[in-house]
Amino acid sequence: MASSTRRAALVTGAASGIGQAISARLEKDGVDVLSVDLNETRPGGGTVGGFPFAADLTTRHGNQDAVTTALERFGRLDIIVASAGFQHVSPIETFPEDRWDALLALLLTSPFLLAKYGWPALLEAPAGGRFLVIASAHSLVASPFKAGYVAAKHGVLGLVRTLALEGADHDICAAALCPSYVRTPLVERQIATQALAHGLPENRVVEDVLLASQPVKRLIEPEEVAEVASFLVGPHGRAFTGVPVSMDHGWTAR
Repeated sequence: MASSTRRAALVTGAASGIGQAISARLEKDGVDVLSVDLNETRPGGGTVGGFPFAADLTTRHGNQDAVTTALERFGRLDIIVASAGFQHVSPIETFPEDRWDALLALLLTSPFLLAKYGWPALLEAPAGGRFLVIASAHSLVASPFKAGYVAAKHGVLGLVRTLALEGADHDICAAALCPSYVRTPLVERQIATQALAHGLPENRVVEDVLLASQPVKRLIEPEEVAEVASFLVGPHGRAFTGVPVSMDHGWTAR
């Protein structure tokens, strides 16, 4: 396919939550979007926005297929947004080793592979390549019972910093967007396990556990994250490279 005159993006985790909101926002910005997730439908039914593509991003083949498909469909790739993720809550002594492996595969190795396979296309992006990871406030701070998630998110911030240095001479910007708790299925699914781990009723988990470190006691909406992501991968976000961009209701100000 001949290269489009529109910018093209690959967004992972696009079936729900933050990834879905970012895909929709980039489409609104006039960007062609390959919306990648494990399935091509949203949880509960309905089609993913953009051009849906199913891939297992815990595998090398899945990441390479996603990049190849974006290039075949659009003829270019200007933006990569690594948003796919999941959570597992467990004390360290009982933390399942397979969950550790899966968390690192999806949250750390997948962004590395997307950058590796997509780098030649980002080098050729007419307005400069953009690589954005949805990295979480847990790239900067830790919480108990989340060893795999916190370790992977700390690691991906190091990856972003390295990519920023390697891309500096080629107009490739790499940044890590670090929201605190967002109203997504990922957050909703951990309420029961957080209640068990902390010995609390489920109706107290959001305020007493999830938002305990935030001066502002409010969940962030996915669309708020998408607005910031749109700015970071747009023409006015070029100075944000090699950095974590926090939107955490004051969590890390303590």
